[in-house]
Amino acid sequence: MKLFSQVSTVEGSEKYELAIGRKQPLYKKSEDIRSEFSRDYNRILHCNAFRRLKHKTQVFYATMNDHICTRIEHVHHVESVSRTICDELGLNSELAVAIALGHDLGHAPFGHEGEKIISKISKEKIGKSFWHEKNSLRVVDYIESLPDTNGVEKPLNLTYAVRDGIISHCGEVDINALKPRSENIDLCKINEPNEYQPFTWEGCVVKLADKIAYLGRDIEDAWRLNVINENQIIELNDIISKKYAKVTESVFTTSLMHNFIIDLCDNSSIESGLKFSDDTYNLMTNIKSFNYKNIYSHPRIKRYNKYVELIITTLFDFLIEKYNAENTINEIKKGCANYPELCRSFADWLSKYSIASETQKNEFNIFDINDLNQYTDCVLTYLSLMTDQYAMRLFGEITHF
Repeated sequence: MKLFSQVSTVEGSEKYELAIGRKQPLYKKSEDIRSEFSRDYNRILHCNAFRRLKHKTQVFYATMNDHICTRIEHVHHVESVSRTICDELGLNSELAVAIALGHDLGHAPFGHEGEKIISKISKEKIGKSFWHEKNSLRVVDYIESLPDTNGVEKPLNLTYAVRDGIISHCGEVDINALKPRSENIDLCKINEPNEYQPFTWEGCVVKLADKIAYLGRDIEDAWRLNVINENQIIELNDIISKKYAKVTESVFTTSLMHNFIIDLCDNSSIESGLKFSDDTYNLMTNIKSFNYKNIYSHPRIKRYNKYVELIITTLFDFLIEKYNAENTINEIKKGCANYPELCRSFADWLSKYSIASETQKNEFNIFDINDLNQYTDCVLTYLSLMTDQYAMRLFGEITHF
């Protein structure tokens, strides 16, 4: 028996029935051989929000270099790391990879800078933060849909454990020992990142895998784009060889990921939680500091950040100016002659996801556009789900003559 087999989220385990619970019963096809978590994986894989990840920034915006990591590649890295850890420890890898595949579905365009800008607007206008973990839960609960066996569009309706792993995955918090929480909570009432640990051990694995996946890859991409130079790589590798020789031999992705995974598996237990050795944890912290100093704060990134803010705020202001309570959709449609792509796209969005009267209401109507705050939230959600290229294209449409 593997180390964590007794706490794996599998049939017969303590949390299993809660973990596979859905908001509504999900149809079943005859002779379906998939588990509940495998069905979730496929439902995420086939939704539009997942497809858009290939054109969303991980770190470097709208790059023309085909070999630079995008959000979809990062997601697959997290999936790969999660599967390897779960297989070694005896946890349910089907649950972990479903969480990993969906964990960034609600991420803003232009990476974390896009998220910061949308959150800033949200705080100023409606008094609440925007954070992609919460937005990802909204996406899988209310925004994305797939046709049922009758061809009727229905919400993804994922299991509790996958939804929980998505909203609880925040990997930016520095903590070196993770254990799942015991209580079953209403996920929609979580108000801030890292407020709760995940409900399952598999969710905890994804949370750590998210961090493992990006550290080395960001350095590789920065080097490929000449954001950092070869001397900085040599200097960093020299520090590693002298101070952390037992941890890894290189700062590049495959070496770091392999050694971090092995270290986590060797140092974790049910009693102490999922954890790294002190040396590995310190190395991860140092690499993160290096990345913030030399990559994320690089002048080229900062210059582009100003452009990103201009794009998002311009699109936001344009759509807010069109607000006219229950007549807003008509106001938007009036702009189709001059701004056809943006106005048609947003009018379609409002028609599906907003409500102006009770007689129109259906399961996708989550914004009441009679309320300016809800309309503002609706606009920000619409912007958050764009790809980098689409946001840039719409910005061009409304600023060019």
